[in-house]
Amino acid sequence: MTPKFLTLSVALACSLVSLNPAVVHADTPAIPQVKAADLTLEQVFRSKSYAGQSARLIHFSHDARYLAYVWNPFGEVGSDLYVYDTQTGETKRITSPAIIKAYDAPEVWDKFDKKFQQREKEEAERQAKAEAQAAYLRGEKVDLFQWENAALEELKKELADKKAKEAAKKAEADAEAAQEKAAAGKTDTKTAGDKKDNKADSDKAKELWELRDELKKKINKNKLKAGDLYPGVDQLVWANKKNELIFQYRGDLFRLQASSGKIERLTQTDKAERIVAYQANDKGYIYMDDKRLYSASFDSSAIRQLNRELIHPDDADKKYSIFDTVLSEDKTWMAISGYANEVNPETDKPYPNSERQVEIMNYSERFATAKKVSREVSDDKRKVSATALYIRRVSDANTRQPEPVFTNKGGDVWFEMSKVSWAKDGSRYTFSTWEREKDVLRIYVGKADETAKPKVVFERRGNVGHEVVNVISPQFTPDSKQLIAILDEQGYRQPYLINTDNGSAKAILKGDFEAHSILGFTPDSKSMFVLANKGDFAAMNVFKADLASGDMKALGQQGDFHRASDAAENGEKVASVAGQWSSRPELKVIDVKSSKVQTLTQSHDKQWDAIAVLSPERFSFTNRHGDAIQAYVFKPAGWQAADQRPAIVYTYGGPLNDRHIVETDSFQPTAYLFGMYMAAKHGYVTVAVDPRGHSNYGRKFSDANWEQAGKPQTEDLEDLAKYMQQNLGVNGQRIGLTGWSFGGFQTQYTLYTSPDTFAAGIAGAGPTEWENYNSWYSGRTIGKTERSKPNLRKYSLLPLTAGLKKPLMLVHGMQDPNVLYQDTVNVYRALLENGKEQLVDLFLDPDGEHGMGGAVKAKAWHKKYESFFLQHLGTAATPAK
Repeated sequence: MTPKFLTLSVALACSLVSLNPAVVHADTPAIPQVKAADLTLEQVFRSKSYAGQSARLIHFSHDARYLAYVWNPFGEVGSDLYVYDTQTGETKRITSPAIIKAYDAPEVWDKFDKKFQQREKEEAERQAKAEAQAAYLRGEKVDLFQWENAALEELKKELADKKAKEAAKKAEADAEAAQEKAAAGKTDTKTAGDKKDNKADSDKAKELWELRDELKKKINKNKLKAGDLYPGVDQLVWANKKNELIFQYRGDLFRLQASSGKIERLTQTDKAERIVAYQANDKGYIYMDDKRLYSASFDSSAIRQLNRELIHPDDADKKYSIFDTVLSEDKTWMAISGYANEVNPETDKPYPNSERQVEIMNYSERFATAKKVSREVSDDKRKVSATALYIRRVSDANTRQPEPVFTNKGGDVWFEMSKVSWAKDGSRYTFSTWEREKDVLRIYVGKADETAKPKVVFERRGNVGHEVVNVISPQFTPDSKQLIAILDEQGYRQPYLINTDNGSAKAILKGDFEAHSILGFTPDSKSMFVLANKGDFAAMNVFKADLASGDMKALGQQGDFHRASDAAENGEKVASVAGQWSSRPELKVIDVKSSKVQTLTQSHDKQWDAIAVLSPERFSFTNRHGDAIQAYVFKPAGWQAADQRPAIVYTYGGPLNDRHIVETDSFQPTAYLFGMYMAAKHGYVTVAVDPRGHSNYGRKFSDANWEQAGKPQTEDLEDLAKYMQQNLGVNGQRIGLTGWSFGGFQTQYTLYTSPDTFAAGIAGAGPTEWENYNSWYSGRTIGKTERSKPNLRKYSLLPLTAGLKKPLMLVHGMQDPNVLYQDTVNVYRALLENGKEQLVDLFLDPDGEHGMGGAVKAKAWHKKYESFFLQHLGTAATPAK
């Protein structure tokens, strides 16, 4: 039988397809919307998500005629390769299961087909079970055991078939043995056919409990794993001048001619190859198989390794191994980064990255077992690998290995180094380093020379912000003359022009907003394309910015949040996955000159429209310090400002990179989906808020937690509660608070230290003892750490539990490797010791990790949330008792 996804792919395989949603759905009748009163959590959190996959690996060809990306329509597995022709407006689907299966062994596709059918069956059964259980609780007559009974019957048949095969093999073996005896002149009173297997005769049908144990083993054995389903294309690179590209599929490389759609296989090995680039003349390609870099020609079978392994004498103090190689664009130079682990002198073996091993218990077997995960906490001695940077000429000559041009000895320090970036003409390279404990940020520039040391062209000492090396990203403009880096010099992360002669930094943009992602430049190096939240902190638009004046032109639609993006090398087009609540994110191509937008994908299930019964409203309020705090609210039908409704607030609050909740394209499960449901179904006012502590609002917000974790957010939540009573028709005695991860910590902190602000709270997977959390995060966002003692204990929630006055539910996955389950156990113990047993509840997922998803799926824990809040806050019509 042909699988559903394969049938669909065959239909699309070789056709030119228009993927503009307006065209695709032009004749699709409107989907009737569910009445708010009839909305169920089984619909909102159905087993198959309404969201499809977003386009990724978005890259323009050198002349911007073609745009390549990987994606697939809703319901299909894998990410296939598509090429959009900007001249004709046509999109070609290059790969599909029907096409790509010709490059695999039949057994591979037997597995893909089988596992796809298994996934579809599991999702359908999970949804059916959820709906049946809901019907049962409504008093309807439902057979809740039908799925187990069917699975047991299938298992019985499989066991019977297995037993019959084993009996047949035994009978055949016995017959062969009897023939051998007869041939040898031996006699036997019984023939093979007369023999009886006493065990088989006496074997009774398995008991029900035995069958259930067998079924559990079968389910665990067949559990879906990475690689079970068709993956599609992973990674792609365009040629330098030709309109062709190379893409990867399951570790092998394939060449595509964009105009014809012709595919040519380049490699077929057991090793996984990763495409790096085309050769400078486009006559071959460069790829990696792990850390080794190879050059291969299209017209020759010869393969050359470019970055031969680092060679060291036996008595070398440090023996470095390659972990990264960056080629210059003209492929004449390469920057090789190496590392050397600290060696234990007693064993002559490298120390592990983290000596601390934390045990996580698994209760799924008859007796509990433990697995160990590495964890480095704030008071652990660090084992940072020594780092070395080598600059090498790409050459056929067997020249002597040059000495490194830059080293860091590593050890018990916080040291980070960015990836090397080359100037377009190959004359220079740049990178940055950050030494956390010294608060020293440096940017280096080096010449394309095997022996010349790079020079420090920019240095800052002092508090330079919590997100540094992974954001700063120094790079040269296309003319190779200007160096630009993302800095946090004036309270917001923005691009700065670095003067490599005197070490000064000049701001390019003007205004209070975040712009920490540069997409590219115009060929004349006069303008750049950057993502920025200028004018709207909840959105992220694409802007074209003049490097001299700082003038910015918005290219995308107002209110859209742009994520995966690419700017064409000629500066004429930009491609982005962008959208907002009213128009789900899709891949869009923007003409820079005309601002015309072409939408290429349709990713989500249109059935979403049936349950999207409410839309959120944006608002902001001013906290006690004069800061504008961003939020959104779901208001129920019939809402009036004079109402006295119950309400729920969702908060996160943890800084790092760009994390925040109020984003115009985010359908976050609790903040958005559950918030919509509670407003529609029960008449609640539900709010999602970004108090101080979040990122993407500037330094004042991202630094707010430093050495006062939880306090600024609590102040803002107190101010929000007052605002809601005055402006959102909310009863101040009936407001609930919830959050996950850092939001779980924040929910607890607020209920313990401001016990009269909220009437009830649900804290999900919150870190309660920062001294036990990963030091890479806590040391950046919570406070200064000491190797000698767990000084972050001063931020522990355990001593604060005495302040709890209102009901609190603690939620956690018991196998969480991120925020350890022990954090919830320990705070629960402290609550019991403080006499809070009548106020605190536990809701646990025995198999769940940080995002749960073991025995407890999203529908289940939000069902628990619904019950908890209705019990303690009541409905709009009926106050809580």
